[in-house]
Amino acid sequence: MEQRKRQSEMRRGCLVGCVAAVLLWTVASAQLRYSISEEVKEGTMVGNIARDLGLDKNTLKDRKYRIVSSNDDPLFYVNPNDGVLYVSRKIDREEVCVQISACVINVKTVLENPLEVHYVEVEVLDVNDHSPTFSENSTTLEISESVLPGTRFQLKAARDRDSGQFSVQRYIISNNEHFRLEVKEKRDDVKIPILVVQKSLDRETARSHSLIVTALDGGKPPKSGNMNILVNVLDVNDNAPIFSKDVYSVTLNENVQVGTPIIQVNATDLDDGPNGNVVYSFSNSMHQNILSIIDINSLTGQLTVKGLIDYEEQDGYEIEIQASDRGLAPLTTEKSVNIKIIDVNDN
Repeated sequence: MEQRKRQSEMRRGCLVGCVAAVLLWTVASAQLRYSISEEVKEGTMVGNIARDLGLDKNTLKDRKYRIVSSNDDPLFYVNPNDGVLYVSRKIDREEVCVQISACVINVKTVLENPLEVHYVEVEVLDVNDHSPTFSENSTTLEISESVLPGTRFQLKAARDRDSGQFSVQRYIISNNEHFRLEVKEKRDDVKIPILVVQKSLDRETARSHSLIVTALDGGKPPKSGNMNILVNVLDVNDNAPIFSKDVYSVTLNENVQVGTPIIQVNATDLDDGPNGNVVYSFSNSMHQNILSIIDINSLTGQLTVKGLIDYEEQDGYEIEIQASDRGLAPLTTEKSVNIKIIDVNDN
């Protein structure tokens, strides 16, 4: 008897739960998706929610149709008379969606008496409203006259706050006979300019070379930014550091303690004295976010954990390491270290 009573109570509990699930499904309506360009004027129409959902616009005002927002200055508002969604203020995509390729804003709208909840997604499309910029307007390179054609020197990448096709797409260099440009693409779509020696340098003929590197985005017409490069041609240090491995790869658990060793790189230089002493550093293209979580010992090449490693934030890193000698005209070799982050059950 007692067992049959418990079974009856379980059936009643299931019935209540099933009814609640049906009610929740009825209240939460299907999503709509609209798209607008950033920087459109206040009052620009986004979409007709009432029409697209088949709502009776004559009842919207009495049912207090509104947007639910925790923001004191929301990006959108809905007209309770006709159910049309409008832009309430100018939207800067780069401010709303920092470093996000697809900028989608979720808008929750509510009808009272009876309660209906409608979810609307608004994608903010990028416009080409920013120009590429270099972190420095000018830089100086010290290059030995003994370097061979094909020697590469990594430059600082230009940045563009726009995304997609409106981000940095290519680089060009001013007309000269000694140097050309190549471009290296990283996993985060950052394009890094590489200065390549294409003709031997002769300090006795030219002590320096003035170059202009221009970054262009994909706009029509493209926007651009310049960096001036002064190349001073110096003598003698004729061997660059060489890393002991072609590829450095390692796995690392997330949430490891600060100070945990990751991997040690090693490079040697055949030169004697200061020209053969190797120091290690991150390359100029490294993003500030990586510099805040990973450190390198300049003397030993040991990489260690400096901050929080979170798999949910990023599942891997491509670290660019530089090995430089201590010559008067230092030579530098770059090498990538691939770090794969292992997920742990922390959520």
